[in-house]
Amino acid sequence: MGSLPHVVEDCFGLLQLYSDGTITRNPDVPCATPLLDDGSVLFKDLLFDSKRNLRLRLYKPSSTPIKNLPVLFYFHGGGFCFGSFTFPHFHNFCVRITSAFNAVVIAPDHRLAPEHRLPAAFDDACLALKWLKGQAMHENVENVDPWLTGVDYDRVFVLGDSSGGNLAHHLAVRFKAGSMELAPVRVRGYVLVAPFFGGSVRTKSEQEHPCEAFWNLEMYDRFWRLSIPVGSTFDDPLVNPLGPYSQSLAEVPFDPIMVVVGGGEILRDRLEDYATRLKELGKKVQFLEFEGQQHSFFTDHPFSEVADKVIQHITDFILHYSN
Repeated sequence: MGSLPHVVEDCFGLLQLYSDGTITRNPDVPCATPLLDDGSVLFKDLLFDSKRNLRLRLYKPSSTPIKNLPVLFYFHGGGFCFGSFTFPHFHNFCVRITSAFNAVVIAPDHRLAPEHRLPAAFDDACLALKWLKGQAMHENVENVDPWLTGVDYDRVFVLGDSSGGNLAHHLAVRFKAGSMELAPVRVRGYVLVAPFFGGSVRTKSEQEHPCEAFWNLEMYDRFWRLSIPVGSTFDDPLVNPLGPYSQSLAEVPFDPIMVVVGGGEILRDRLEDYATRLKELGKKVQFLEFEGQQHSFFTDHPFSEVADKVIQHITDFILHYSN
C-alpha cells in the first residue's frame, strides 16, 4: 500500500499543500484588525471578470464630488498565496489612501496560488486595468459604474504592496509608457511598496538579516515555491525581473516609478539594486528608504507617523506627474 498524503508546504496552518497535490485552506481571515468604516469614505464591491469570478472594491471620498478625481489602483500583498480586498488591513489602507490622495481607489483581487500559479495573478491584474479601459470607453453603458463617470482617466496611478508591488513592476513593463493599449486610460506612474522580488543569488541583506519581527527568508522562499510555475526557479522572470532569464529593460519605455522600502527589510538590498539599475538605464525612478522599518510597515500601519511621511512623498509624486 502506498503512503498516505502528507504535508509538503505549510503556511501558518492557513494553507497546506499535500504530496498528492491536494490543497486545503482555512476560511478564517488571518487578520485581527477591526474593519474601518467611519463614513469618511464610501466603498462597494463590483465584478470585473465574470469568467473567473474576480471582484474589486471601489472607494471614493464621501465629502468630495467625483469630478476630475485621479484614479489609484491598489494591488494587495500576500505572496500571491493570500489576500483579498476584504482583509481588514488592506481595506483600512485603502480607506486611508482614498482620503489622503482625494482619489477614487480601485482594489482588485486576483486568483491565488498554488491553485493558480503565476502568471495567473499578473493576467488578472492586466484584466483589471483593461476593465477600467472598458469603463472609460463606456462599453456596455448599462454596466458603467456611476462612481467612475466623473473621474479623470488621464490621471491613473498604480500602487502595489509586496507581491502587489511585483505586479506593478510587470504592469509597467506590459503597458509601456506611451502605449495606447489602455487608451483613453493613461497611467502616469507606479508606486512599488516593498515589491516582492527574489532570485537564486542571495543579497547581503538576505544573508545577514534573514529575519524580521514577523517575516523571514524561509517564509519568502515558501511563498515562491507555492506560486512560481511548476518546474521554474527563483530566477523566473516573474520572480527576478533583473535575473539571467528576464528580458532586457534597457529599451522598455517606463512610466515614472517610486520604490518604497523599509531599511530593516530582508529585501532591502534587492530593491535598492532594482532601483539603481533602472536609474542606470535612464528610467525615472525614485528610491525612498525609511530607516528601521520592516516589511509591510506602510500597509499594516497606515495611520502611523511614518505612514504620514510615505503618503506625503506619494502625494508629491502624484502631483508632479499629473501635469
